[in-house]
Amino acid sequence: MNCPNDNEQLEKVLFHNVEVDYCPKCLGIWFDKDELRQAKDDKDKQLNWIDIDLWREKSKFQISHGDKHCPVDRAGLMEVKYDESKTRVDFCKMCHGIWLDRGEFKQIINYLKNKSDYEIMHHYTANLASELWEVFSGPEKFRSELEDFLTLIKLFNYKFITQYHYLDDVIENLPK
Repeated sequence: MNCPNDNEQLEKVLFHNVEVDYCPKCLGIWFDKDELRQAKDDKDKQLNWIDIDLWREKSKFQISHGDKHCPVDRAGLMEVKYDESKTRVDFCKMCHGIWLDRGEFKQIINYLKNKSDYEIMHHYTANLASELWEVFSGPEKFRSELEDFLTLIKLFNYKFITQYHYLDDVIENLPK
């Protein structure tokens, strides 16, 4: 396979316990279908409940034709704006692979961390209901979705106690 940026030969490498293809010249990374989610989950276990879903909200959906070609099937890659971040990923509509230029994986992780903090405290019940629904409906396997649900509960507990530490003191000082 060749790099979509500079046509260099891509090399296999283990990236957050996922075997991906990367370009040694431009340091871009090719993720086959579902590998980006796996790498994200390995990079930060507390982000596993947030799905990487480029198509989730149609009102925020922005797509354009890019000038790069898929290293797998040579189809033209589509440039997709990633949620509300400034990151644009290159997506193959044929094989569902994703190309990230240098630094874009880190941008996505930072965006997800900020989003996670906000979502846990401001939309907790909606996210909890959504995660509970995904336990039974997917898109991941049952065990993985259950872990996502339990992670969300645990994170809310940590964030709540951190943000409202005085409540922890009140609870600790209650008469027994």
